[in-house]
Amino acid sequence: MLLKENIPVKYIFGKIRTEIIMVTIYAVLIAIVYNNFHFTRISIPIAVPTILGTVISLLLAFKSNQAYDRWWEARTIWGAIVNDSRSLTRQLLTFIDTRGDEEQKRLFCQRMAKRQIAWCYALSRHLRGEDPMQGLGRHICQEDIDHVKQYRNVPVGLLELHGADLRNAYKLGWINEYQQVELDRTLTRFSNQMGGCERIKNTVFPVTYSIYIHFSLILFITLLPFGLIEFFGLAEIPVVIAIGCSFFLIEKMAIHLQDPFENKPTDTPTTTISQTIERDICQMLKENNMNTSPQASGLQKQSKVFYIM
Repeated sequence: MLLKENIPVKYIFGKIRTEIIMVTIYAVLIAIVYNNFHFTRISIPIAVPTILGTVISLLLAFKSNQAYDRWWEARTIWGAIVNDSRSLTRQLLTFIDTRGDEEQKRLFCQRMAKRQIAWCYALSRHLRGEDPMQGLGRHICQEDIDHVKQYRNVPVGLLELHGADLRNAYKLGWINEYQQVELDRTLTRFSNQMGGCERIKNTVFPVTYSIYIHFSLILFITLLPFGLIEFFGLAEIPVVIAIGCSFFLIEKMAIHLQDPFENKPTDTPTTTISQTIERDICQMLKENNMNTSPQASGLQKQSKVFYIM
């Protein structure tokens, strides 16, 4: 789990450590020069940095809102993945009558449900730039692993295996054509959700917009001591540091939220969501041990008719 309930203060201020040091040095330097060299006593009306600070506040608010929209969209997509993963398992368990060839049909439902768990973990790792194959052996059989190794996009390969299994289940008469259509719609939603996550991941927040705001913020911090020192004296040092830290923290917050799949504490908690999906699917399959491997659960005994050649 990446998203903690309480993020340490040390972590928060560690993100702007360099900015705090630079602002402190600058504020102290301005105070020393102003108080020790009379010919350098330069001050500007407080209204100048006030107006500039107001403009920057509006720009930062807009950037923060846009960054949060990206984060919230990612969280909404993964919420839909949770719902559709449960729906897929429920459809498998209710559409397929296990009263006849009970063992083979039961293993078929188990195989697809476990593969859906693997798909969630693989998608999470794929979005974060990690190895999507890691840990898949806990949920899918060796034939499936060998198949998806051929894909650069492992979740796509897992969805293809889903589709092949549904096609063969229809040919065997385990599901009718209406049930196949409904299950295929569920798989299509998974594909759309994966595409939505990849769109957020691959669409870079406008760099020029961020750079312009950052340069404006630096200009604001540069002018701020000259507008405060005449009124506050040496007290302008902590005031400048406090105001500067506030603006830099807001800027950093927006930067972190705009990329929800970068393996940071502010990420969309895809690993935790995948664990929730695993728990719920295992309960629907009447399994108490979520770490049961495919070999132990009997998936290896299933006929290879469901494997794409």
